[in-house]
Amino acid sequence: MQQTGFTISTRGQGLYEFTDEITAWLRDTGVQVGLLTLFVRHTSCSLLIQENADPEVQGDLRAFFGRLVPPTTDPSMSYLRHTYEGPDDMPAHIKAAMMPVSLSIPVVDGQPGLGTWQGVYLFEHRDAPHQRQVLGHLTS
Repeated sequence: MQQTGFTISTRGQGLYEFTDEITAWLRDTGVQVGLLTLFVRHTSCSLLIQENADPEVQGDLRAFFGRLVPPTTDPSMSYLRHTYEGPDDMPAHIKAAMMPVSLSIPVVDGQPGLGTWQGVYLFEHRDAPHQRQVLGHLTS
């Protein structure tokens, strides 16, 4: 069993791929077969495995979730009460509640067992930049 932490710097809402960092860490562990669990330590972002070939996919996902859960300044969201930290905060919590905050990825031949076009992303739901922490736990 091995553990590590990944720090992902965000610049506002969007998807931030960190597949290369995961791959580099796995290579350094020397583990050839195992299971990697990732867990994000925040309540206003989430983790996704998503296509990494066409950047329009990430833009479309951000646009979809922005329409699905708009900021509290939108009249349709006037029923929300948690607004102390800005109009994007409670919508960010809702999005994080809808999407995964942990992922399990098989390790195959020392690499994440992802498909050809798959990447691992932190999905930032807040407007402001953040330093997000993701814990990695590797069992072999």
